[in-house]
Amino acid sequence: MSESIRTESPGPTWFGQPRGLTILFLTQMWEIFSYYGMRTLLIYYMTKQLLFGQQHASLVFGTYVAMAYFTPILGGVIADRWLGKRRAVILGGSIMAIGHGMMAFDAWLYVALGTIALGNGLFTPSLPSQVGELYKKNDPRSGRAFNIYYVGINLGGLLAPLVCGTLGELYGWHYGFAAAGIGMLVGLVIYVWGGRYLPASAPVRRTDPSARADLRDYKSTLMLLLAVGLAVTVFRAAYEQLGNTVALWIDSGVDRAAAGVVIPMTWFQSLNPFFVFLLTPFLLAIWRARSRSGSEPASMRKMSIGALVIALAYLLLALLTSLAGPAQVHWLWLVLFFGVFTLGELYILPTGLGLFARLAPPGHGATTVAAWFLAIFSGSLAAGAAGTLWSVMGHGAFFLCLAGLAALAALLLFLLEPLAARIEAQRAASSDAT
Repeated sequence: MSESIRTESPGPTWFGQPRGLTILFLTQMWEIFSYYGMRTLLIYYMTKQLLFGQQHASLVFGTYVAMAYFTPILGGVIADRWLGKRRAVILGGSIMAIGHGMMAFDAWLYVALGTIALGNGLFTPSLPSQVGELYKKNDPRSGRAFNIYYVGINLGGLLAPLVCGTLGELYGWHYGFAAAGIGMLVGLVIYVWGGRYLPASAPVRRTDPSARADLRDYKSTLMLLLAVGLAVTVFRAAYEQLGNTVALWIDSGVDRAAAGVVIPMTWFQSLNPFFVFLLTPFLLAIWRARSRSGSEPASMRKMSIGALVIALAYLLLALLTSLAGPAQVHWLWLVLFFGVFTLGELYILPTGLGLFARLAPPGHGATTVAAWFLAIFSGSLAAGAAGTLWSVMGHGAFFLCLAGLAALAALLLFLLEPLAARIEAQRAASSDAT
């Protein structure tokens, strides 16, 4: 039987979920540790050690993030058709580890970033696309599996600034980059060891017509996913400023003094994943309660709410910077910003990833998940371009523009809700019939 139409759950459970979810959870956690460990340092490394100008550094940052999410488009196809997901994860992770090693040399910056992006193309779409295959059809646990998986992602994101950021900021940027590379290797070891708990990963051959869907039968689904991708592109132009211009503002515009010491600027990047841990259990409990009463918001409504909440977070920064003028903003306001920002993120990002994985045509699982990363690619390019405005306009006005972008994305997602509801209902009816 093809992996794309698997209906059996493999083996016993850990923590009430298939054991494979824990393996994927930990693998992704360490990959995110390596990615965000390097990314936390990148804008500071370029502006403080390599002495890049702000506009050039923002463009390099945005282009790198974009390429890290462009290569999965090709990587997903390669995994689905030739390598299989498991070999794609192992090969991609190995290439990324080599790229992190290259970060030890200043002159190799662009080659290192390109190598990491290349490996990410194989790794990123192949790992989350295995989550849904761990569950039987109509398993009630599967609907929120991506929220649990998202917590794993953010555990790595929480540790990365504290470990890599501290090493880089206090002892030297290359020590931080080295720690990020070690994290990637740890993730690979866990994945290889835990392979026994994962679904089969042979590629789906073109000669197996029963295993691959005719995409013409999924025209409306693909059009929906394209439209969602365009809305997410607009959203990411604002969202991706967190590691770019917001990081620069933390360095220069935030009073980081506390109890006689100055809080390292990289530590604040841990607030986002910290709030993921804090808020996710409450959101899941609320959604479970609303599901039992039949009032849980649909996927598109959740995503629209999330983009709107992100807009409110940036409105807060616009107000604070405008009122502060040349003075610095107290760091406690930054904590509030991250709390609001993360609440919005939890509504939109895991929901969107789950939507793409859930609506993937049979035999195109990794490719469809890769399409989600296409929206991140285009949004990151837009974020890099938007970041160049940081040094040519007032900070309050800049944050207000970001709020406007997030609000526009919220409107677009809201308008797509009727189409999404109809398609999801059709897919559910089709699944019940089979």
